[in-house]
Amino acid sequence: MEWTAVLNRIAAGEDEHTEFKPHFRDHDKVGRTICAFANTDGGLVVLGISDSQQIIGVDEDSDQVQDRLTSFLQSGCSSPVSARLGRHKDPKGWVHWVEVPGQRGFEPMRYDGRVWVRRGRSSVEPSPTELQDLYNTFGYVLTEERTISAATASDLDIQVFRSYLASLGIDTASDPQPNADDDFRNRGAIAEIGGELQPTLYGVLAFGRTPQDYPQTQSFYIECVAYDGDGRADAVLQTSEAKGCLSEQVERAVGWFSGLGKFEAYRGLRRHDRRLLPLEALREALVNAVVHRDYAITGSKILFEVFAGRVEVTSPGTLPNHMTADSVRAGGRARSRNEYMANCMLALGFMERRGRGWPIMHKAMSEFNGTAPEIEQDRDGGFVRVRFLLD
Repeated sequence: MEWTAVLNRIAAGEDEHTEFKPHFRDHDKVGRTICAFANTDGGLVVLGISDSQQIIGVDEDSDQVQDRLTSFLQSGCSSPVSARLGRHKDPKGWVHWVEVPGQRGFEPMRYDGRVWVRRGRSSVEPSPTELQDLYNTFGYVLTEERTISAATASDLDIQVFRSYLASLGIDTASDPQPNADDDFRNRGAIAEIGGELQPTLYGVLAFGRTPQDYPQTQSFYIECVAYDGDGRADAVLQTSEAKGCLSEQVERAVGWFSGLGKFEAYRGLRRHDRRLLPLEALREALVNAVVHRDYAITGSKILFEVFAGRVEVTSPGTLPNHMTADSVRAGGRARSRNEYMANCMLALGFMERRGRGWPIMHKAMSEFNGTAPEIEQDRDGGFVRVRFLLD
């Protein structure tokens, strides 16, 4: 970009495609802006301009600033930024600019481990919906075997992993033991990308220390809500976020539900307290939700909702592998979308023999209150919902 064009942008002021900075000492703000421009429609960062749009010049050596900008473009973000640098010596000092085009790569670009986008005159983190749209734009489809580049092998909990191996009957105590990285890799928890070991989505969600800490995984948990009525417009009584590994999500969601209280019923003259639902039925529904949800839908959470007369578990995505609601009700053998996750939860005792989930829920509800669980699939809305009636 020529200096005259830069002058015109300075005169026009900051907007969604233009931002001014007085210097490059504050890498953080400049880095966010460059990342945001790259993830959206591109833009121009001009250094040596005051907030009042006056040229003040960058009070650092010009060649050093250019070198630092070049280095930042190569390694400051999660992948190199293909930007053009320019500079001009004004009577008031050197003005530098970075012309950033919109970029489309393997996935959205990150700075400081986070995704940034341009919203008006600000560089911000996208909302879950915006993040989903961004990943869709980049063509990023997240499966359980896809790596999470913001994570490292050290982010996986080796003790949790070894407990899982022990549940498979594998000796994890006697020497010699395989290298931990080899063990993780052999079980699909990490993969080698570009010469570096990176955890897979399966590894992060099954054995990660903080599974929701990454841009792609921040909505992969169970959102729990109890309402004072039969609809979402009614007052919210209690909420919780069941986060953590797959097994922790189920345990925390069931624990939250158990704390909601019990029904009071009477047998003759004696009071008998009973749970709102049989926990084995609820547990199966939640396990199926975390195991079978579509993890390519990165902006949506599993919803666990308690209404006055029913409980619903809504999972993002449709039923896997061309299954239908009728085939589920008929007790058809499950064909998992996420085989690693299903096998892990099976080994840890959170699932019984594959394909028994629906019969277990049906039997438990029939014995509990004489009702049957319900399942619906909305292909247009992209969700599967299991419903239990409380009466």
